[in-house]
Amino acid sequence: MALTKISCIITDDEPFARKGLQGYIEKVDFLDLRGVCEDALQLGRLLQQQPVDLLFLDIQMPHITGIEFLRTQRDPPKVIFTTAYEQYALQGFELDVLDYLVKPISLERFLRAANKAHDFFSSRREATPGADYMFVKADGKLEKILFNQVLFLEGVENYVNIYLPDRKIMTHSTLKAMYERLPSGRFLQTHKSYIAALDKVERIDGNLLHVGRHEVPVSRNFRDAVMAALVR
Repeated sequence: MALTKISCIITDDEPFARKGLQGYIEKVDFLDLRGVCEDALQLGRLLQQQPVDLLFLDIQMPHITGIEFLRTQRDPPKVIFTTAYEQYALQGFELDVLDYLVKPISLERFLRAANKAHDFFSSRREATPGADYMFVKADGKLEKILFNQVLFLEGVENYVNIYLPDRKIMTHSTLKAMYERLPSGRFLQTHKSYIAALDKVERIDGNLLHVGRHEVPVSRNFRDAVMAALVR
């Protein structure tokens, strides 16, 4: 099975650079461009509405640099830096970026970075493609989780609580990483700290979803997407 497309956003204050990256991304089948931003503040607002897998991020921009922006994020997407300055490379790799592209960026160099991202996201697909379950590590053991048993997930710092009808399982992970392992179309993020199983939602009461005996919050940033998914 082919890798699901890698969703991405371009952020660069130079129009020519943005246009060039857009043209390159259009040549890569597995990249899915979701937005183009002129600075990190605009990017921050867009990410609240639409989380993505990958950022093509400039460093020197007005208001806040790309490096400063990354340091403010608790669980940022993976990043490929695109910059005119070589001297920030060390800082970039200290932030665990996938690659560091120095302008002007050739198509050949861009494709190498894109393929590096492809390899990274392919290796993270720990759930068996097409399977109805995944394994997570909890209390030193591997626990089999059936997707149709999951009510919702709760992110707490570097851990995720997986709520099942009869118990709760805690595993060391970020909520974003766990979301990537869930089957698309069956789960939806409702809040920066919550993901709910759509077929387990029994009632919507204001900004709360009633899921079994639990209440799952819906934040303003995710409300439109949640409502659209539930009432379609």
